[in-house]
Amino acid sequence: MSNLSISTPVQLKNVTIQDDFWSPYISLVRDVVVPYQWEALNDRIEGTEPSHAIRNFRIAAGLEQGDFYGMVFQDSDVAKWLEAVGYLLERKADPELEKIADEVVDLIAKAQHADGYLNTYFTLKEPSGRWTNLAECHELYCAGHLIEAAVAYEKATGKGKILEVACKLADCIDAAFGPEEGKIKGYDGHQEIELALMKLYRATSNDQYMKLAKFFLDQRGQTPHFYDLEYDRRNGDTHFKSLRMAKDKSYSQAHLPIRLQETAEGHAVRVVYMCAGMADVAAATGDEELLQACLSLWKNIVNKRMYITGAIGSMAYGESFTLDYDLPSDTAYAETCASIGLIFFAQRMLQIEPRSEYADVLERALYNTVIGGMSRDGQHFFYVNPLEVWPEASGKNQSFDHVKMERQRWFGCACCPPNIARLLASLGSYIYSVQGQTLYAHLYIGSQITVDLDGSAVQFVQHSELPWEGNVRFELTMDRPKSFALALRIPGWCTASDVRVNGQPVPEAAKRILNGYLHLEREWSSGDIVHLILPMNVNPMKGNPDIRETVGMVAIQRGPMVYCLEEADNGKGLHKLLLHPGGGDRVRFDPDLMGGMLTIELPAYRIQEEGWADQLYRANAEDRLEATTATFIPYFAWANRGIGEMRVWVRENTALPF
Repeated sequence: MSNLSISTPVQLKNVTIQDDFWSPYISLVRDVVVPYQWEALNDRIEGTEPSHAIRNFRIAAGLEQGDFYGMVFQDSDVAKWLEAVGYLLERKADPELEKIADEVVDLIAKAQHADGYLNTYFTLKEPSGRWTNLAECHELYCAGHLIEAAVAYEKATGKGKILEVACKLADCIDAAFGPEEGKIKGYDGHQEIELALMKLYRATSNDQYMKLAKFFLDQRGQTPHFYDLEYDRRNGDTHFKSLRMAKDKSYSQAHLPIRLQETAEGHAVRVVYMCAGMADVAAATGDEELLQACLSLWKNIVNKRMYITGAIGSMAYGESFTLDYDLPSDTAYAETCASIGLIFFAQRMLQIEPRSEYADVLERALYNTVIGGMSRDGQHFFYVNPLEVWPEASGKNQSFDHVKMERQRWFGCACCPPNIARLLASLGSYIYSVQGQTLYAHLYIGSQITVDLDGSAVQFVQHSELPWEGNVRFELTMDRPKSFALALRIPGWCTASDVRVNGQPVPEAAKRILNGYLHLEREWSSGDIVHLILPMNVNPMKGNPDIRETVGMVAIQRGPMVYCLEEADNGKGLHKLLLHPGGGDRVRFDPDLMGGMLTIELPAYRIQEEGWADQLYRANAEDRLEATTATFIPYFAWANRGIGEMRVWVRENTALPF
């Protein structure tokens, strides 16, 4: 099979983010988030559950005495932290941070076995259990995160030590797994190794890593079931007693071969990590059948199983998908890592075929759930991202036990904080891509890039007022006139757009819309300026009628951002508010609200309690309404002002006059 014609993201080192909204996030990750997480990994954050992750490596390396502590996948937290550091160093030198990271690399190398095996849990706690409980124990998942970190760190620093560790580990895995006689014909319960091996393949050009990634994907769901055989060999011993990981095949997407899977089942993070690996392999091998499987899963997730905030995974049990249109707001699980994984999947699909729908989903998850998963101080995090919160029910109704009213400083299962860090640290690599003589702008984030087009360098500067206003300006600098196409995404939230080149409207005949991108093909000269105007209306959004929880309700969206009501602005009893569509809106930027926030005010009515006294039910009762104003803030900013109610979906009443 021939390779698919894919677009290539502009390398992170060639992208400088200069953006009023995003630059503070990048600085926050560099100056606060990564240092804070380093302290957490070293158990120096008071009042939080210890991580022990660095100490596990020190013990495994023979530098300390002690026992393994933490989750079976604790190693992955260190790897994701190191990956984030790699992305930061690729953009900007930081000798002090690099020195710390080099020490971590040395520590990891010391903990590695002579044959390349590397996992502190099995080294310290189950030295004879290597590769015996893949359904539950995340060995290949941890290996995958280490490999991803190694590729990022070597690329940033040019230091090959960690890449050598990763290659030795991958070779150890390759020696143990595969279709050959005597090798294990299995796969990890938590997908991650597949997309990591594809990164290692691209970094080293070693075809064996790609073949191994494809093997793991194709082996999943085959019969006789590997998990059953493994379970029997363990005499039924399990690691996670509350979950039936080995027996519930759909939990880890092992219920069917991946090419036959058409619906997203089981653990949400695992689904999208698997899909990212599938897309990588499909792109590299030209495997059209595998690509079709990616498309089937994409359509099911995005069209039937995704929240309006770009969150996925609606059920707390198993952190999982359930069934089409089952999207409750108040019991939503919506793990931060799942939206990050959805972004990974979307970017890979975008590279295979630049379609605006992929970038739309990427943008939706990024601006809502992902940055909503971290507080404005960079030191508190959400694992779960509900769309409705009733604090009084917390601790009393067990259905809401997983929902937190405030972001936490750290978790025993701390997968989300370093995942946010590595995504935001690498944000520059999601904005642009190049395919042949076409430069794609996927996200409207103020930035400067230098790319090679037509055999020489083109400097491209983007000025963006998103997410508050839809004004974008591009400035081009080059040494001589060049002919190429500039492809600008027209977001799904934008019903109309206007584009001008050097102040002149682009004739309709010169506009070519392809898969949601406006292609401007012409000979460009240094100093050319492109203005793109994306009107931002306040859009009352409705859910598909098959979503039981949103019938008769609206959610407010403006641009890429979903908005929500908070008790801090609207008082208690948010469920009593009624909106009337078409009642007018007031959009206002408040520079003093959480560092600067755009709010939306809509006329509303509040149902009054008068006349009910102690009655629980009444016949023929009419609602008594009081006119009020409902104030909405961006969803990502909720829970930064103390504990209180929150809701995204609000009841509407079309019969109410204004």
